[in-house]
Amino acid sequence: MQFAYIPIGVPTFDLEVAGDQFEKSCFLMCDCFGSEAVCPEKMLLSIPDLKAFLSQIKPDLIILQNITFANSAYCSEVVSAFPETPLLLWTLKEPVIDGKRLRLNSLTGAYSAANIMKSLGKSNFGYVFGSPESYEVRSSLVSHGKAVRTLSELSSCKVAAIGTTPEGFGFGRAEAADVRRVFKSHLMSIELKEILDKAKSYDIDECADYLKDFKCTCCSYEDIPQANMEGYARLMKAYCDFCTQNNVKVIGSRCWPDLFTDFGTPNCAVLSMLNDMGISSACEGDMYGAISMFIASRLSGGSVFFGDPVSMDEDENTLTYWHCGMCAPSLASKPTIGVHPNRKIGPVMDFGCKGSSAATIFRIGRDAKGDFRAFVAGGQTLDKPKQFIGTSVVVRTDFSARDLVYDSVTDGWEPHYVVAYGDIIQDIEVLCRILGIPVSRF
Repeated sequence: MQFAYIPIGVPTFDLEVAGDQFEKSCFLMCDCFGSEAVCPEKMLLSIPDLKAFLSQIKPDLIILQNITFANSAYCSEVVSAFPETPLLLWTLKEPVIDGKRLRLNSLTGAYSAANIMKSLGKSNFGYVFGSPESYEVRSSLVSHGKAVRTLSELSSCKVAAIGTTPEGFGFGRAEAADVRRVFKSHLMSIELKEILDKAKSYDIDECADYLKDFKCTCCSYEDIPQANMEGYARLMKAYCDFCTQNNVKVIGSRCWPDLFTDFGTPNCAVLSMLNDMGISSACEGDMYGAISMFIASRLSGGSVFFGDPVSMDEDENTLTYWHCGMCAPSLASKPTIGVHPNRKIGPVMDFGCKGSSAATIFRIGRDAKGDFRAFVAGGQTLDKPKQFIGTSVVVRTDFSARDLVYDSVTDGWEPHYVVAYGDIIQDIEVLCRILGIPVSRF
């Protein structure tokens, strides 16, 4: 990828001070993005110099910095050359205030740039103010880089709806046009029966490696009937083959009742294992839940929990998120297998998730008008055993858990959420701004 640093200005300000800021900014770019950072050899202090540099790059992210003041013509050239490219506008802090000349006047340049971008219809740009040594600037650069990488990967793969959502779960149903328009990804849809027929066709010897890996990863499988363990292995191969052959990295899969009635083995454990393989997989056909899982997993660098908010403890200021038996085993202190709480058939995951000092609750959903919106809240996960049969994670929220529940219920949010390990709120806000999705922070 290319992360392009574009320092614009004019030669009538203090070029010695500007040059020092330029060198430090180039160092920061290379420190944040390594060989993917693209920096000009010199400050771009004229329109011809700017045009020449723009002609040499194909950026995935633009960091537009007012190295000094520059009028709106400079920014117009950048936006005209790359109208769809995500952009971070960077203002340098005035280095010296001593009653003498204004050294850079970067801030006025930022107002000029932002004004023309809004006028040209580019509203999803980011903004940061600070010196190259500033933690806030570094953090913003990193967050923008993570967001752009995540969106690039999402646009280069396919997302798959396997079967339809159960009746009453239409909130997770996605349209191919919306997925293409907003997330730049291709949605493919197949009937669940295709996966089940494929799984039934395999000789069990073909699936032996999947069963071996499952037994090495999880414990307490001895009480699960052999037929169900073999059913898991057949399903696992069917899902893996489908994803590999079609470049699928995001799945919203139907589960009940078909896996119980038509196959005899649930797919909870299959989807759980896929999540640890980097294939974001949501149950109950929740396609937007699956896309939320993909985004959160890439931003956090690990597997994420997916489930329902089922319990609130006002004294502890906690919320418990739960699902019947689907969770990446890497999130458990001891990944244990059990049976589905309703159907009493396994294998499914059956454990509580481990604790962490920081966590993020997240979902991309839709409001009553059908417009996309994002839910985000911070907290920490507590190291607690499973709260109910199935998988669960207990989150102590940064703000009032009671207010979070009351506000999200009355705002009509969906009943499925992602819990990611780590504080990725800023990364989510950056990514959603690029997509044009408003964020509600709780």
